[in-house]
Amino acid sequence: MAVSTFTATGNKATTAAKLDKSIFGLSVNNHDLLKQAYVAYLANGRRNLAKTKTRGEVIGSNIKPWRQKGTGRARFGSRYNPIWRGGGITFGPTGEENYSHKLNVKAKRQATRQALSIANQDNKICVVEKFDPKDGKTSSVVKLLAKITATGNVLIVVEDKTDNIRRSTSNLSSVIVVQAKYVNVYDVINADMVVITQKALDVMNTWLGETEPAKIEGAK
Repeated sequence: MAVSTFTATGNKATTAAKLDKSIFGLSVNNHDLLKQAYVAYLANGRRNLAKTKTRGEVIGSNIKPWRQKGTGRARFGSRYNPIWRGGGITFGPTGEENYSHKLNVKAKRQATRQALSIANQDNKICVVEKFDPKDGKTSSVVKLLAKITATGNVLIVVEDKTDNIRRSTSNLSSVIVVQAKYVNVYDVINADMVVITQKALDVMNTWLGETEPAKIEGAK
């Protein structure tokens, strides 16, 4: 499967890169796995910050609001009971809730293949022979993306995130740079354009191809 290929300067390459059909050419009829992987990514990145106090955790005086008998009112032992304003919260979040979702490695990889296949069907994937702005300037990246008509939210997949790549893309809010071994469903689905370097494509072919992937350090 040939795909649009560009040089490091943004010109059309003489030889078009080829995409592996087992990764970029799947027929996706059931999107349930994609949804599971997408939701799992969001859930696993969720920070558990919500915390409420029970009646025993509210700080203040423990004196009874009024005496037990003789007032004609209902008896209360604490002004911090849950049905009073300023009291504790019943069944509120404790800060120890676990929102993570589990998805096995094979399912994650298959979902990633499906997401890449959908992106390829929509003509959202292109390959650049090399992406390494030596000057580390944002303007270099902007010019390159404009030349290859990569607009909107752009996902750039590289073999390794160098200091120059980080420096040149950190101020671009619509550009996300990810290493090939960390490509995920969330980033691919949300991208309007996926730009892959040639070396990153080789890494993706290794751990997402039909054959059993080789041991890549940090691959998921």
